Amino acid sequence: MHDQRLDTVAFEACESWLGTDHPIIPPDGEGPRRKAALSAFSIDRYAVSVERFSAFVQATGYLTEAERLGWSYVFRGLIDDLNTVDVIGEADRTAWWLGVNGANWRNPAGDGVTAPSDHPVTHISWHDANVFADWAGGRLPKELEWEHAARGGITNIRYPWGDEEPDDETVFCNIWQGRFPELNTCQDGYLGTAPVDAFEPNSAGLYNMAGNVWEWTADRFRVRSLKAAAKKRNADAQRHGERIVKGGSFLCHASYCWRYRIAARSGRPPDSSSSNSGLRLAYSP
Repeated sequence: MHDQRLDTVAFEACESWLGTDHPIIPPDGEGPRRKAALSAFSIDRYAVSVERFSAFVQATGYLTEAERLGWSYVFRGLIDDLNTVDVIGEADRTAWWLGVNGANWRNPAGDGVTAPSDHPVTHISWHDANVFADWAGGRLPKELEWEHAARGGITNIRYPWGDEEPDDETVFCNIWQGRFPELNTCQDGYLGTAPVDAFEPNSAGLYNMAGNVWEWTADRFRVRSLKAAAKKRNADAQRHGERIVKGGSFLCHASYCWRYRIAARSGRPPDSSSSNSGLRLAYSP
């Protein structure tokens, strides 16, 4: 273990809550809002950067799951020319996602271009995130901890910055502006990821708790509902061992993926990785 509590924000024990009574995407299990006891914890001010993850790899020689597998999922819009990458199978030019040989945290588009050191590390699976967390002396946050931190503590807000709605002209974070997936106007200044310290922090001083990259949590994905659709979703999630990811990413837009809200959530298999999957660490006292 290598204690890497570089820059963290501490939260005291209290009664907090999860979810919302006004869900936008009910099938994801955003509601209902429910109270829960929160133990004291601290959390990284920033998502784990490429530079920080590189230090871990240099110290341990760790190979991510994408590196061992030999490929990962890359968003089509990040590839300027399909001739510069080795796409798995027949390249569907209308697909949002492509399996690209050689895509990983070092080479996020699979085109030989190195990831910027101050951007969040991507193509990280849940398994990768846990190995890094163990080395760094931390752990993945619980969903309750993540939401409490994103709100800045005991405040009832929809987004880390408050309740004001972002749109294609009003920028608070790194999400999609324009018409997904054909046109990104990059009003926020970024086509893909942004530096981990980009944009204004929330009231607790945490950066990019919305947009940029999805962040893994420790919790298993489950929808709290007795409806048939929820039971089927839970069965699928259990079969694949899905874990909760929070915060949305640079690909989110209200027209199709309004998941950059604090209560929003999604589930992914623990061995999956992509252009927009990263992490942030939490720590127990």
